[in-house]
Amino acid sequence: MIRRLCEEDEAICFQLLSNKPAENLFIIGDIENFGFNEPFQKLWGNFDETGRLTGILLKYHGNYICYAEGPFDAEGFADIINKDPRSNELSGLKSMTEQILPYIKRSSSATRELYYAKCEDPQNLDETLELDTVQLAGIENIPDILALRKKIPEFRENENIEKIMKNGLESKSKRIFFLKENNTILSSAATTAENSMSAMIVGVCTDPDHTKRGYASLVMTRLCRELLNEGKMLCLFYDNPAAGKIYKRLGFRDIGMWMMHSFETAKQPT
Repeated sequence: MIRRLCEEDEAICFQLLSNKPAENLFIIGDIENFGFNEPFQKLWGNFDETGRLTGILLKYHGNYICYAEGPFDAEGFADIINKDPRSNELSGLKSMTEQILPYIKRSSSATRELYYAKCEDPQNLDETLELDTVQLAGIENIPDILALRKKIPEFRENENIEKIMKNGLESKSKRIFFLKENNTILSSAATTAENSMSAMIVGVCTDPDHTKRGYASLVMTRLCRELLNEGKMLCLFYDNPAAGKIYKRLGFRDIGMWMMHSFETAKQPT
C-alpha cells in the first residue's frame, strides 16, 4: 500500500532512513529542512502487509528521489510520477530506480550514472599529517575559492554558485575547507546537504599547476576528520575509478551506483 506521508509519520520515516544515513542523505536533509507541509515538497510511503514502512518517494519541486528497504511497489511509485506533469527527474540508487523506470511513461532526455561511496570510520585517516595549513572558509573566502574552481575544466558552475555557497554557509548546510600558500588558495573541498546524520562531499579540487603534492589529501583529511568526529557519515559521488582510488585510501567504500534520470517535461494542455 502507498499513501501520502505527514508530520505524524516523521518518527517511522527516520526509523527507516537512519538505517542507511548515507544512502538517504538527500531525503533526510529535505525532511529536516522542509518537513511535510511545504507546497513544493511531498512524500509518499510504501507499507508492507504488516503496516511497516518499507519505502519512501520524495518529491522536491519536479525532482523525485526514492529509497526502499527490500521489495516495494515500483509501479505505484511510477504512477505518482506519471501523474505529475512537472516531474523532470528521478534519482536514487540504481538498484531502486531501475525498478521504477520501466513504468515511467515519459521520454528520457538523459541518464547519468555515478559511483556512490561512503565513509563512516576515521581509522584510515593519516594521524601524522600536519593540517594547520587547512582552513575553514568564511563568506569572505568565497571569491578566491571560485577563482580556483574556474581553473578546473571539469567544473561546470551554476550561474548562481556564489549565492548558493553563501546561503549554504549561513544555513550551516555547507562547509568549505581550503589550503592556501603565498596568499593563493591551491586546493579546496566542501560539504553540501549536511544534516544531523550525514553530509555529501563536493567540489574537491586542486590548482592544475600544483597537483601531485598531496594538497587535496590534506584538505580531505581535515574535512573528513572534523565531520566524522561529529558522528556524521560522509558520502560522495565520483565518475571514474582513478578518482575512486584516492577516496578509498581515505576510508571510503562503494555502496552502489547512483542514477539520475531526466525526463522530457510533459506538454501542458492549451
